[in-house]
Amino acid sequence: MWALVAAHRKPRQRSLGGHTARTAVTVALAGAATATAFDGTGHAEPQLSPAQVKAEADKLYEQAEAATEKYNGTKEKADKAERRLNALRDEAARRTERLNSARDALGSVAAAQYRSGGLDPAVQLMLSSDPKQYLDGAAVAERAGSRQATAVERVRKQLREIEQLRGAAQVELASLKSRQTELKRQRKTVTTKLTEARRLLSRLTDAQRAQLDTAGGAGHASRSAARDLGPASLSAATAEAPNSRSAAAVSYAYAKLGSPYVWGATGPDAFDCSGLAQAAYRSAGISLPRTTYAQIDTGRRVSRSELLPGDLVFFYSGISHVGIYVGHGQMIHAPNPTAPVRLAPIDEMPFAGATRVV
Repeated sequence: MWALVAAHRKPRQRSLGGHTARTAVTVALAGAATATAFDGTGHAEPQLSPAQVKAEADKLYEQAEAATEKYNGTKEKADKAERRLNALRDEAARRTERLNSARDALGSVAAAQYRSGGLDPAVQLMLSSDPKQYLDGAAVAERAGSRQATAVERVRKQLREIEQLRGAAQVELASLKSRQTELKRQRKTVTTKLTEARRLLSRLTDAQRAQLDTAGGAGHASRSAARDLGPASLSAATAEAPNSRSAAAVSYAYAKLGSPYVWGATGPDAFDCSGLAQAAYRSAGISLPRTTYAQIDTGRRVSRSELLPGDLVFFYSGISHVGIYVGHGQMIHAPNPTAPVRLAPIDEMPFAGATRVV
């Protein structure tokens, strides 16, 4: 029991959100392109046309993004559990140090009593190596003198508080381990979907991909628009924003055009869709939740006809994608691993709703 301080001094586990985890994710995604499985089977699909291949890949990317948002939400909870666990351990260590000081003081009293020929029963009990014996024998403390009884009761209370802290820490540790297991499962789901999408797209030639871009229009138009963006476009968007913080978020999004998509990333050099929205508003001094399905409930809902630059626009029935509206039917978003942060029309995906953060 009294070794809590030493136990707490063990090195802490590193957070899942650190550089090591990010590097591992990057390596996993880079290696994913060599996989050949699709829906769990290794078979060729020559019957799919280029358009069908792209449609299947787009569906897989949508599924991967939905899984990514679940991963982001679980990781946020795991990080909070880890912070609570560390805080509980720190507090238990501090209280244990105070407890040891109180026990030392009682030991001094005991030594003086021994030298004078007597040792109070309550003090004997407090010096016992068995804390449970002390708690069970609390009635003995009531027979001690008033000053010693007060000191004994103080130690008794401290011991009880430390036990409660240790119990709470065990609960948080179990929660953290559960979250970490869930994160591994969700990470596997995301990487599997991305692997399947990359395998499908690898079957297309450069000419076929260019033809699909031209036929679809949206991707080609987005890249052309992004190349043509100038100060005037940014100035117009920030001028139309409803307030200075929305304008700051728009400015941040423009500055990140061309940044790579990395699932689970929140900047400053790479993003997933909700990570870009969170980082843009963080730059404006506003803290957004980590996930799309939590971000849509931030601020005030607005209709599509009411959209202004800086509003967050959401897509798909599961609210699995988000972009930052910049005016004239356009948004800046982090699409998926095949494309960097870019400008795109909001009608290129099924619109699900919008919110004005401030």
